[in-house]
Amino acid sequence: MNRRMPALWAAFFQTIPIMTGYLFLGAAFGVLLQSKGYSWLWALLMSVFIYAGSMQFAAVGLMAGAASVVSAALLTLMVNGRHLFYGLSMLEQFRDMGRKRPYMIFSLTDETFSLLCSAKAPAGVDPKQFGFFISLLDQLYWVAGSVAGAAAGALLPFDSRGIDFVMTALFTVIFLDRWQAEGNRRPALLGAAIALICLLVFGKSVFLLPSLFLTTAVFLAFRRKLAGGGRTG
Repeated sequence: MNRRMPALWAAFFQTIPIMTGYLFLGAAFGVLLQSKGYSWLWALLMSVFIYAGSMQFAAVGLMAGAASVVSAALLTLMVNGRHLFYGLSMLEQFRDMGRKRPYMIFSLTDETFSLLCSAKAPAGVDPKQFGFFISLLDQLYWVAGSVAGAAAGALLPFDSRGIDFVMTALFTVIFLDRWQAEGNRRPALLGAAIALICLLVFGKSVFLLPSLFLTTAVFLAFRRKLAGGGRTG
């Protein structure tokens, strides 16, 4: 246990920004779920076993509208299809995780993925334990926030209109953070342009998957040129 503590503390300090975001976003999800008549227990179970951020927000509408299994599956693919590409890029990093590998795959959210790609384990800290605790702490933050939000929603009156916009706001913050951190901004500009074109061509309800596939194809085809760019601003 003592060998794990340095990795746990290092991961905790790295995840403080995510903690502040996940506690708030999880609470927003809990309030929204409770407003549809579901108790804190539903928030707990969904955050433990689904843990899908934006898809959990979408699932509230599916549950309230008694959507079919087919509709739920298609929406899940469209909302969370991007995780297919996250997983491909993490194959090498997760290869030697042993019994922790299934959980690492399950817990790979947008924010956790960003942190696993950018954060480095301090000297003397096991990188595998460090990565595992990043993933575990992030989920614990989300679970705590969602349960607290659902419990608060049952005790206090909340107007839940527009509350699901918090996920869009979070993705915007992540993009801006990476924009400031990265020296090469051409991939971000290209990805944004492809997404905009797909939005115009396919419409807002189905543009996500085409834009992901097209962006991946373009990045793979021109990865050497895109990797060679420097800071543009």
